Amino acid sequence: MLDPQTFHDVVSGRRRGFGAALVRGGLRLGALGYTLVVRARNRCYDWGLVNVHRVAAPVVSVGNLTLGGTGKTPMVEWLARWFQSRGVRIAVVSRGYGAEAGSPNDEALELAQKLPGVPHFQDPDRVAAARRAIEQSDCEVILLDDAFQHRRIARNLDLVLLDACDPFGYGRIFPRGTLREPAAALRRADVIVLSRADMLEPARREPTWHRVRRIAPEAACAEAAHVPVGVRSASGGTASLDALLGKRVAAFCAIGNPAGFRHTLEHSGVRPAGWRVFPDHHRYTPADIQALAAWAERLEAAAAVCTHKDLVKVGADRLGSLPLWAVCVEFRFLSGQEAVEERLERLLAESRQPDHS
Repeated sequence: MLDPQTFHDVVSGRRRGFGAALVRGGLRLGALGYTLVVRARNRCYDWGLVNVHRVAAPVVSVGNLTLGGTGKTPMVEWLARWFQSRGVRIAVVSRGYGAEAGSPNDEALELAQKLPGVPHFQDPDRVAAARRAIEQSDCEVILLDDAFQHRRIARNLDLVLLDACDPFGYGRIFPRGTLREPAAALRRADVIVLSRADMLEPARREPTWHRVRRIAPEAACAEAAHVPVGVRSASGGTASLDALLGKRVAAFCAIGNPAGFRHTLEHSGVRPAGWRVFPDHHRYTPADIQALAAWAERLEAAAAVCTHKDLVKVGADRLGSLPLWAVCVEFRFLSGQEAVEERLERLLAESRQPDHS
């Protein structure tokens, strides 16, 4: 079993040698079977062989093409605030990946802090969750989180995020790469957002857009960045990023894209003295927290820092004797916001038509 960092090093080709080549060969064989299953499943939906269920409210899906983090949670937060600013009642529906039975997962905990009062329904059966959301919260719009591949529920708008640094999963289907399905699936997308676009110069982003326009010429296109706006503690205390500048900091995370978090810190002038990376959705145990505290103290760090997604799971203001802060990021469009909003406005107008069902 490969740990996340080794997996990415192998499938990206960064790790060389006979052993890495042998592993890539094995992963390629695994990808053949996975690809056949994905294509057969998509064709069943494309040809109407599998039922697609509609619910009694418009559905906006937020998803991605690859495994790992592309910034879906900040995008869901932005959408929620956009609808709220127009007086629209919303609910979030998600599968609840990584959650313990009967408990919210890390994304739900994070959104609960950022969007107090917005109901969040988690259930592997997202059709049932959406219907429950409508019945119990009287919502007017459902935000369906991490659902581009979840085709069982009909949606009125499919928004797909691509990570600017690796938009097409090393060009390979999982497990040989990190694509969840072939890139041609983008033809289903209504809106495509290149997240963390600020990490690349415009000229280096253009090849991605060239490919996107060939696959999905009718989709609205936009670019966005995750802008750090401060830090917060588990108890709700806040401070500016200046609280971390010039200090020895121990950084850790358990997210789908650790490189994005690292970029956020370094772009803000924070230079961690050490890094620890855990698998996405990792549940921090007391032993993990003790080990992190001992590690940070060996680094002679003045503070520890993580993502908001990690902080809601650790649930403490301190890591051992050190203050623990989470970096708060804000989703901001760099371009294309008007095109995205036009699609959202159109959805609202259509949903308010008398014959809407």
